[in-house]
Amino acid sequence: MAFETVAEADKYSRTQLIKGVVEAIVAESPVLNLLPFAEILGNSLTYNREATLGGAQFYNPGDTWVEGTPTVTAVTATLKILGGDADIDNFLALTRSNEQDLEAEVLAMKAKAVAREFQDEFVYGELAVDPKGFNGLHVTAEALAAAQNVHLGSSTTPAVGTFTQLDQLCDCIVGGPSALMMSRRTRRGIQKLARSQGWALQSAPVGALEGGRTLWSGIPILINDFMVDTELLASSKYSAKTGGASSSIFALKFGGDALFGLEAGGGIQVERVGSLETKDAKRDRVKWYCGLALLSSVAMARMDGLSSGDWTN
Repeated sequence: MAFETVAEADKYSRTQLIKGVVEAIVAESPVLNLLPFAEILGNSLTYNREATLGGAQFYNPGDTWVEGTPTVTAVTATLKILGGDADIDNFLALTRSNEQDLEAEVLAMKAKAVAREFQDEFVYGELAVDPKGFNGLHVTAEALAAAQNVHLGSSTTPAVGTFTQLDQLCDCIVGGPSALMMSRRTRRGIQKLARSQGWALQSAPVGALEGGRTLWSGIPILINDFMVDTELLASSKYSAKTGGASSSIFALKFGGDALFGLEAGGGIQVERVGSLETKDAKRDRVKWYCGLALLSSVAMARMDGLSSGDWTN
């Protein structure tokens, strides 16, 4: 399988229309700027998620060698259909396209809707609730070892974040995370403490995104506007998307041996459905057969139970 980000795939787009849609999606989602995707055949991918490496030790000549078999967890990731239809009125397309391409504008808006839906599902997707989607990061985190989860809350009460705990979260990722994903409220809390101590978070270009992006210890901070600050806690850990006042941070390592997306059919597609019988309009369909896979159990970690209180060291 070849791995490339949506932004990289954009370079090989077959038409300007698809190119414009892909650019709109990438601009809308910092996550999709860095998350690599693999093209797969069929409608699912079954893979082994690394659990333990087995073991190794030193031996003397003549020693009896001890076998240590790695353990894995079999996981199946299924492709899902994400998309939407966009109707373009023929009269408006003819009379309003002298200054801008109306069809391109309408499809760009539909592309943004696709990107926003992916960002929400990426975090909060739960097959048990909506079998049409895929399991997001919160559900995936529940299946990982306790060491990959940093729970700040107590019972149903969230707690303030600390820089020490943020470092602890980063240390959960072998080789270090590719990015930290959080809400804007959480980033403001980190920036506020940094400024109060007389230093500022670094800023640098990241991937195909224009302008600088905030860094924590050299790690890009990605803002996902669909990560909410209303998460509910139960038994001191994340329980639901709404109903509470806490938020989360995810440390993520992207790559073919870590966290990556799945797609089929050449990625994001724009299909001309054609003229409509009951309207003087034509319909285009933006669709994406996509999914999510995590190959290594130490390529992702979660911190939940963050309150709105001021961060500390």
